[in-house]
Amino acid sequence: MVEIKPIDIGKSMIIQRRVTEEDASLNYGSGSIKRLFATPRLVAMMIEASSMLIDKSLPEGFVSIGKHVEIDHFKPTLIGGTVSVEVKVISSDETRVTLSMEAFDEVGKIGEGTHVRYLVNHHKLRERASEREQSLHE
Repeated sequence: MVEIKPIDIGKSMIIQRRVTEEDASLNYGSGSIKRLFATPRLVAMMIEASSMLIDKSLPEGFVSIGKHVEIDHFKPTLIGGTVSVEVKVISSDETRVTLSMEAFDEVGKIGEGTHVRYLVNHHKLRERASEREQSLHE
């Protein structure tokens, strides 16, 4: 059996993205908001950073999967701005990692939240997904 060591508390990562029209709220169901950074895109960035931070520390054959996300997106960012997301491990054990997440643009903080990810065997995860898929055809 492969031993998974807890991820170090305080371990962090920052990613950045220049906001483009593809990131606009208009493309995520907010029909009249054309030039603002979409909340779903912010959530995706936060999840991406969390996954990148954790997965590179896992043994071969293991991945992290999202379980819970709680986000507060409280300031707007226009297309053309740059969004930086910092994620930091605040608790960890052999099966679960909790991260704090903060997002900033050039003016200041635009959002924050927490994210829980579980550490799983990738092969077993695919098997469970295949079993669920097969149940659709029975």
